[in-house]
Amino acid sequence: MSETMAYEESYQTVVASKETAIQALNTIVQLHFEKTLEKKEAVDKQKKQMWNLFMLFFLFLSVVFSAQVQSPPSRLQCRHCWAPIALLSLAHLVFYIAVAQTLRCINGFKYQRRCHKLTLGLATEKLKHMKARYRQNNVTAAGGFLDGDFEIHYQEPPACYLAKFKRVWALHFGFLICTFGFTITTTVTVLCF
Repeated sequence: MSETMAYEESYQTVVASKETAIQALNTIVQLHFEKTLEKKEAVDKQKKQMWNLFMLFFLFLSVVFSAQVQSPPSRLQCRHCWAPIALLSLAHLVFYIAVAQTLRCINGFKYQRRCHKLTLGLATEKLKHMKARYRQNNVTAAGGFLDGDFEIHYQEPPACYLAKFKRVWALHFGFLICTFGFTITTTVTVLCF
């Protein structure tokens, strides 16, 4: 008899009232909605910071090129082109590191936002089903919902979603290589020809 009681206690299901179950799901929906908005604001802030980096970088490039163009020919000659090239190379390296860190933050926030959106969608769908069952009075005999009915696991996007971030990295790296090649050839052209 004690074995039967222990068996029944270990497999006993927890039954929650209708209001408690719906309130729990509403809380989950609200939490993930707020997290989605929070991550969107963080992405927007990082994008604004990245545009500021781009503007600062191109301002620096324009100052270097205007200094090269306006310098008298006796001052900067072809044999002196190593100094602007070294300066531009260092500027590109610093710019790459800064933008890479900003892109990493943006991609992380976008990934987290996508996870919250997927979890929000699942929770909203479960809440709709639960409300429909509540209206139809098609719940358990005890008049409540089973514990597993309002259990929502954190959702993650498929692996192909990460490929989008790799494309952004490749695009950024290609842009940086093109900009670097253009600045070096322009420096050599201005100083040597």
